[in-house]
Amino acid sequence: MTEPLRLSKRMSELGLCSRREADEWIAKGWVRVDGQVVSELGSKVLPHQKITIEKQAQAQQARRVTVLINKPMGFVSGQAEDGYKPAVTLVRPENRWSQDKSALQFLPAQLKSLVPAGRLDIDSVGLLVLTQDGRIAKQLIGEDSEIEKEYLVRVKYANSGRLPDQDLKRLNHGLSLDGQALLPAKVQWQNEDQLCFVLREGKKRQIRRMCELVGLKVLGLKRVRIGQVKLGNLPTGQWRYLGEDERF
Repeated sequence: MTEPLRLSKRMSELGLCSRREADEWIAKGWVRVDGQVVSELGSKVLPHQKITIEKQAQAQQARRVTVLINKPMGFVSGQAEDGYKPAVTLVRPENRWSQDKSALQFLPAQLKSLVPAGRLDIDSVGLLVLTQDGRIAKQLIGEDSEIEKEYLVRVKYANSGRLPDQDLKRLNHGLSLDGQALLPAKVQWQNEDQLCFVLREGKKRQIRRMCELVGLKVLGLKRVRIGQVKLGNLPTGQWRYLGEDERF
C-alpha cells in the first residue's frame, strides 16, 4: 500500500478509533502525523507515517462505556420502529444488574451515542452489545470482523422424523443466502429440539433463513456469547457494564 489514504480511514484501520471519532479529533487538533498537528478534515497520509493522538483524545476514549444487555423479546436493537422500543431504553439505573462488578457509576451522558454493535431481531433474545467506543463497534461489526457469535436455537422439523445428517452438514457449510455462499458455521444438536449455532458473520435473519432452507422452523433464538464475552447469569431485561478485564 503506497497510495495516500484519508487520515480518518487510516486511523480506523490501525484500530485507534472509528472514522467518526477520527474526524472529531482531527477537527479539535488532537491528531499528529509525524509529530505535526493535522487539523484539516480530509487530510491524507502515507502508510509509513506515524500517527499519534493527544492525551485529550485518550481521556475522552477512556470515558466511553460499553453495556451488555440481556434483550427481551419485543425490543428492537437500534432505532424505535413500528411502535417498538429500542433496547437502549432499558439502560436505566433500576435495571442495572445487582451483581455488576464494574465500579462505573451510571451517568445520563453515557446514553449519548450508545449504539448497538450488531443486531438481534425483535423476536430474538439474549446478549446485545451497546457501545460508545468505535474500536469495539469495528471489532464486532466491521467488514473484516471474525468474532464468533453463539446462539441457542429451538427448532421444529417440518417433515416427519428427524433432520437428516446431510442437512445438518449443509447448515455447517454449503448454504447460500442472497446469491452468496455463507462462511462455514459450527452447528450441532444441544438436545432433541435445540441447536447450537456459532457464526462468524451476521446477515439479516441469517439463522432463521438457514433453518428454512433445510425445513426447520425456529421457535426461539437466544444469543449467549460474542467472542469471549458470555451472557452468563445476566437476567432478562437487565444490563451491566463490560468489565475492564473483559475482551471480545
